[in-house]
Amino acid sequence: MLISPNGSSGLVSPSLLEGSVGSIIWTIVAFILAIVGAFVVYFLFVKPESKTDNKFLAWLKEFLDFQTMLIEPILKISYIFTALFITLSSFAIIGTSFLGFLATLIVGNLLARVGYEAGMLIIGIWKNTTEINKRTR
Repeated sequence: MLISPNGSSGLVSPSLLEGSVGSIIWTIVAFILAIVGAFVVYFLFVKPESKTDNKFLAWLKEFLDFQTMLIEPILKISYIFTALFITLSSFAIIGTSFLGFLATLIVGNLLARVGYEAGMLIIGIWKNTTEINKRTR
């Protein structure tokens, strides 16, 4: 008989126990496969000496080597979402406080813009540094 964590005695379903063991085994297998896969992908695509004429493989190499950044379009889309959300949610305040509505509408959007511009500034610095590095070679 097994005792549950709350102290009451009862039987634990064997299928639940088997599922837990299977989950642990799969996690270990996944970990080992991820290690092997990481080395294989690195030496096939990311290693600096690897060159290819295939457009997809060239894009994949740039993507895995972080020459293509996804954060810029993600930041732009999330900024538009945030600005729309702040603007639309500020209208919920208009019934209780007109000044609160204006403050949320103006200050909220201003703070969101400054925050996202800071992120875009970092991306701009990265782009310019990368371009300068390419020109000096």
